[in-house]
Amino acid sequence: MTLLQVLTWNVQHAAASRTRQQAGWLATTDSSDILVLTEVAAGETGRLWARLLGELGYTVHLPEAGLDNYRVLLACRAGVLDVVSETGVQFLPHRCLAARIKLPETVVGVVGLYVPSRGPREQRNVAKRGFQDAVAAALPCLVGGLDVTGPVVVTGDLNVVEPDHDPHYPVFGSWEYDFYRSFTRAGFTDAFRITHPTGMDYSWFGRPSGTGQRNGYRFDHTFVTTAHTATIRDCRYLHALRETGLSDHAAMTLTLSL
Repeated sequence: MTLLQVLTWNVQHAAASRTRQQAGWLATTDSSDILVLTEVAAGETGRLWARLLGELGYTVHLPEAGLDNYRVLLACRAGVLDVVSETGVQFLPHRCLAARIKLPETVVGVVGLYVPSRGPREQRNVAKRGFQDAVAAALPCLVGGLDVTGPVVVTGDLNVVEPDHDPHYPVFGSWEYDFYRSFTRAGFTDAFRITHPTGMDYSWFGRPSGTGQRNGYRFDHTFVTTAHTATIRDCRYLHALRETGLSDHAAMTLTLSL
């Protein structure tokens, strides 16, 4: 039995000094055979991430940033990373990366996503809805396009909460909950809900409310092909990274048994 660990983390557009601190934390953990980093900055900071991860033994795929200066980074130090150039997502394609990971036992697929936030008032939800629609349309063909023998993992900062999220936030529209449900329709299962069927946990917190309480959101998600949910051994959030200020997001880790 081989354990494969996938870690996803929104690194909050970190400058060079904090990028080094974030990479320093990764150097101390063994819970990251595959990395999906979201909100990676354009320019030199992104290249610094690629260099530091290369020094840690990762093979890194870092696309060019889009006009919004954000991108997703995919890295692997288990097996062979085979990047898939065509994901079917044409809108903001730098926010969707896909690859096959060729392991001795099997071949798994990994897709990293970074959904835009709501955006400025004059273009509220335009980029977010466009990207979510593009991903939802691509999902049904994704597994076949990756052509793998093992599980496919889709993970990242989706900037949306599940329909039964507690507390309920009226700011989210029905189209956003439909995006969350599109994973189920395409043959994926929320890995966190396999290991935590009830209860809530949060990967990001908003501004304090009038009572002084901070509002929690489960924005970061990991989905696994439903046919392979038996391989899920653990899925959880790592809050220390948020609590110590390395990012405003907790990381999320998934452990599969292959």
